[in-house]
Amino acid sequence: MELRPYQQEARQAIEEEWQKGNRKTLLVLPTGTGKTIVFAKVIQDCVANGDRVLVLAHREELLEQASDKLYKACGLQTATEMASQTSIGNPARIVVGSVQTMAGEKRLNRFAPNYFDTIVVDEAHHAISPSYQRVLKHFENAKVLGVTATPDRGDMKNLGTYFDSLAYEYKLPQAIKDGYLSKIEALTIPLNLDISQVKQTAGDYSANQLGDALEPYLAQIADEMAKQCQNRKTVVFLPLIKTAKEFTKLLQERGLLSAEVDGQSDNREAILDDFASGKYQVLCNSMLLTEGWDCPEVDCIVVLRPTKVRSLYVQMVGRGTRIADGKKNLLLLDFLWNTERHELCHPANLITTDEEVAKKMTEQQEGSGQATDLQDAQEAAERDVVAERENALKEQLEAVKHRKRRLVDPLQFEMSIQDLDLANYQPSFGWEMGPVSNKQKGTLERFGIDPTTIGNAGKASMMINRLIKRSQNGFATVKQVHRLEIYGFQNVGMWSFEAAKKMIGRIAANHWRVPYNIDIKTYVPSE
Repeated sequence: MELRPYQQEARQAIEEEWQKGNRKTLLVLPTGTGKTIVFAKVIQDCVANGDRVLVLAHREELLEQASDKLYKACGLQTATEMASQTSIGNPARIVVGSVQTMAGEKRLNRFAPNYFDTIVVDEAHHAISPSYQRVLKHFENAKVLGVTATPDRGDMKNLGTYFDSLAYEYKLPQAIKDGYLSKIEALTIPLNLDISQVKQTAGDYSANQLGDALEPYLAQIADEMAKQCQNRKTVVFLPLIKTAKEFTKLLQERGLLSAEVDGQSDNREAILDDFASGKYQVLCNSMLLTEGWDCPEVDCIVVLRPTKVRSLYVQMVGRGTRIADGKKNLLLLDFLWNTERHELCHPANLITTDEEVAKKMTEQQEGSGQATDLQDAQEAAERDVVAERENALKEQLEAVKHRKRRLVDPLQFEMSIQDLDLANYQPSFGWEMGPVSNKQKGTLERFGIDPTTIGNAGKASMMINRLIKRSQNGFATVKQVHRLEIYGFQNVGMWSFEAAKKMIGRIAANHWRVPYNIDIKTYVPSE
């Protein structure tokens, strides 16, 4: 099986991290972009080098997927550690193991601490939970690859407390742009659903209380779905089995061919097969289908389990992001959740981690009254946020206009080059959280950046990488940008080095005054 370009890049990046000494590394790929095939190929490389490999997951479906992909894509056989099944005595060099089984003391002690050379953790956002850590610490000398679509956890324990590095990340917007995932449209339904009295447990809203809070609105929501979902293959996520069953009946009464599936369903596989084949148009579930189930034809997702946990929200929406023949886009229905807390995940959180941009997107979507392409909405919101930040920057620049400074404030430069990722960077891994090194300080100063307000090594590294790339691509230097902004020029961060040099030369030749025939507010270099 030939890997896609980003998959091959990921494979190489993982092996490079291990070679550099980062023995616990992460791979982040959006749902539907082939994380299983990537780690299967990495495992193939490990086995070729003589490694014994453990694939660790928390659901039977994930283990079956991994075993199936390893055989079909790489021709590799696997043994199983799950419930009564054991790999002991099996010659296969790859074991797929249930974490619930492997974490048991008796089962774990069957394996010497050096038995496995490499461990792959599927759905690695679970990796810092006690059961996973029990297994990983037992095999503490093994190389570890964590694979996930959602690298943040609801309990706010950062994965960087365990993993050494992020080997590779392929982001959802890029996957959509490259044509590997479906475009997403979001439609805000103007129903105010009051969950302000719902309490939180384990970092998220209580499922039991959410079920009670939703009940008065289910008929209205069903009415809206009857309008919006007639021609859509739809999956609905609800907080409780009882709520899912009740909502299924309401949809059926409105003429939508609907079914409910849950962990207690005797005919679960038959229901899923019938939905895939078109017997049902809508499938309701109580959080059963967040991981390990795929139906690429799904083109509408309805989240009636509001959450503040981005990883959970991404998993739910991810059931509809795959591409399929005849599928134009994924429609995501959003609701006006009335809550005292403003931490709920919205469609905007799928596409951006910038809180200001996400907030602006959500405000604009709520006021639009129509379905909006998320990437178009992101671009519009980013323009507004950048404009607001530029206005704030102008005030800062005015305040320091006549102040002589040898070095430029990093925040000021981030705004000048309109780099939201840099401006909103948060450290994740151990080394990133450390102090800025003397070498980094020297490099930043040579570029003209004041390092004293950069709080950690990760941010310094990211800033240096941006500066090097700007230099390689011929963009204006930090000092050029700063000087021209003092004169009032706009968007100088996007100017080329030569254009900035030419304008500064003209100003210098004019006794350090802007030539009279240049309007600083509208001037754009001719190149």
